[in-house]
Amino acid sequence: MFPYHQSDEVVWQFSSIPNQEDRMLQYNDEANTIINKNIMRRDTERQRRKKMAILNASLRSLLPMEMIKGKRSVSDHTNEAMNYITYLKNKIQELSVRRNELKSLSNLSVVVQPCCDGVQILVTTNVNEGLLLSEVLEILLREGLDVVHCFSSREYERLIYSIQSKGNDLGCLDLSGLQQKLNDLILSSRYI
Repeated sequence: MFPYHQSDEVVWQFSSIPNQEDRMLQYNDEANTIINKNIMRRDTERQRRKKMAILNASLRSLLPMEMIKGKRSVSDHTNEAMNYITYLKNKIQELSVRRNELKSLSNLSVVVQPCCDGVQILVTTNVNEGLLLSEVLEILLREGLDVVHCFSSREYERLIYSIQSKGNDLGCLDLSGLQQKLNDLILSSRYI
């Protein structure tokens, strides 16, 4: 802005060329914007690195010690984590198969208990297990027991045998040994 005198009046004339002060202010604003952006980028990157370090430490803490021993780089830890995940998946599959086997075994049971003047044996198996009742009776006869009653019933997919027997000398009879022999018989008949 420059004053322009034509008469006694003061007239102000505006120039379209910015003065040096305006240019400096504009330059300073642009420089400050660039500096602020650089500071923000640097802070964002610092925060990202901190977060990655925390996540890597967390990952490292989840791995077994023998998998990270002697390995210091993040890529080694990540690789070992992938190997460990694969190992755990395989272990889960193995345990699932084993659990299913044990569940099917839980349908098999032998209970030997004293009753009145003899011994009662309850045998529970799956319908398709193929237990031979004659083998159970043979074991009882070898133990010196005479079979008095033998009942069988079918409940859903299970067979239940109830055997009542008497013996001459029940005081000498090892009930837990008899139960173990019958359990072994049932388990061996499963895998024939």
